[in-house]
Amino acid sequence: MSDEMDLKHQSQSAGKISQPFFLWRHLNKLRWLCLIIVFLMLILIPLLSLYQHFVAAQGYNHLTGSEKFLYDSMAFITAPFVSDPEHELDAIKGTTWSGQLFGLKLTDPLALVGQMAAGIEIYWPFALTAVIPIIFTLLFGRFFCGWICPATFLYELNTNMAVWLSKIGIRTGNRRFNRMFKYLVLIVGIVLSALTGSIFFASIYPPAVIGRELYFAIALSGFGGGTLFFILTLLFDLLVAKRGFCRYLCPGGALYSLLGRYRVFRIRRIVEKCNDCSKCNAVCEFGLNPMEDDFGQECNNCSACIAVCPKDAMTFAVAVKDYKYQGYGHHSRHYRKNQGDNRLGDIEVKNLND
Repeated sequence: MSDEMDLKHQSQSAGKISQPFFLWRHLNKLRWLCLIIVFLMLILIPLLSLYQHFVAAQGYNHLTGSEKFLYDSMAFITAPFVSDPEHELDAIKGTTWSGQLFGLKLTDPLALVGQMAAGIEIYWPFALTAVIPIIFTLLFGRFFCGWICPATFLYELNTNMAVWLSKIGIRTGNRRFNRMFKYLVLIVGIVLSALTGSIFFASIYPPAVIGRELYFAIALSGFGGGTLFFILTLLFDLLVAKRGFCRYLCPGGALYSLLGRYRVFRIRRIVEKCNDCSKCNAVCEFGLNPMEDDFGQECNNCSACIAVCPKDAMTFAVAVKDYKYQGYGHHSRHYRKNQGDNRLGDIEVKNLND
């Protein structure tokens, strides 16, 4: 009786969105656009940095052919927006680890945690740059992982490659490990940062590694050890565990999961429209169980389950906790069978009473 009351309360709660907003299904496409833009920005920023260097040197005639091409291309792109590229282009600097966008300084919360551990104190000017990302995480959970992280862009391409390899008969890895491993990595990283006085996470956190390695490759014409590390994570995902680094090892994912545990904006299942086809489970990159209302703190609100649902049974809701399992979807054969059994039982009871 108590469970029935809970389910009734859930269905009547103010946070419920009874019908999916018609644009929810297309959010996954918008997410991919965001990921592509972020990745292109990480390529553009070191190119702009080189252009600034060339402008400051005032030695156009001494540039090589490729350098002149870069100079002319960047001059053409930036001319409508800036008149003094040497100084005005400083408005866009950095990476997703820590950067500046038109005067707004933003920092990954993991960078702040690393700084606090390494310095054994809070440097408030730096801490304030992490406030906006933290607020967004409290509202939307692991949104950074799904919508901004440059590693996600490459990892999801890697997943598509795994699907293609499977189709041609090459087996890929899909082992499962304990998700708590990444929280252990977070704790170990904090301890090592405190002991060494350096931010350990910068060496193993994919978004930081990608931003740094792209800068090395473009601005300095070389690669660091981070490139090899990231390639190893791609191979781990491909050959051992699907999205293995994000699920089991990423310290940033661990921190975002903790901050977003009671996120305000989350995905929920509309049981009245669900047919228990399990397509939502199959498409979930994090191996969650949306079909049984089990999203948890790991969900990054990527909306892939919403996009794939044939019944529009997935939507967004305003709630600080997941709903309890609501039972079989009302369009599933299991639900219809149970309903038929219940009706048959009611008829038998009525006949006995008669």
